[in-house]
Amino acid sequence: MGQDHVSSAELLGFATGVWCVWLTVRAKVANFPVGLANDLFFFLLFFAARLYADACLQIIYFALGLAGWFTWIRGSDRAPLPITKTRQNEMVALLTAVFVGTVFLTWFLTGVHDGAPFLDALTTSLSLAAQWLLNFKKLQNWYFWIFADLIYIPLYTSKHLWLTSLVYLVFLVLCLSGLRSWKSGAIASRHELIPVETLLP
Repeated sequence: MGQDHVSSAELLGFATGVWCVWLTVRAKVANFPVGLANDLFFFLLFFAARLYADACLQIIYFALGLAGWFTWIRGSDRAPLPITKTRQNEMVALLTAVFVGTVFLTWFLTGVHDGAPFLDALTTSLSLAAQWLLNFKKLQNWYFWIFADLIYIPLYTSKHLWLTSLVYLVFLVLCLSGLRSWKSGAIASRHELIPVETLLP
């Protein structure tokens, strides 16, 4: 893949990534189709950078994004899907999955000469957990995204993916904003459902 293609993928990944997270902060279902486009651009970028777990992650993101899009549109019991908190037993299971996934992926990625096996494995596991929680509109998705972003920023900087590092810094700021915004929504949902999202920004 030529440098021009990589640069184009990075630029388009930047634009769609910021747009997607901004829509998510606002709890707009349109974050999903924008996110699907973002997955395609980042797949090209990460594959070229030899971050194979992150590249494969985009394929899984794409599938999860389609599922999440359907879940948000369908809602809960024919009502808009509310922002809720993850139960303790679900969180324990998710953290266990992140640990097991990180161990396995680190071993696998080391064998295929990934550019940063442990960090690539950890961020992959954290991001999958975050996307799973986002699909069900769980408040805790933001904590996983924030932790992953704190690792992604120096990782991509070390790979000289300057624009991608910048976009993940923007993601981090947006995630902090999203956490604050969704906390208010989770409190409100104890008394009434959050208004239905529109398909447009």
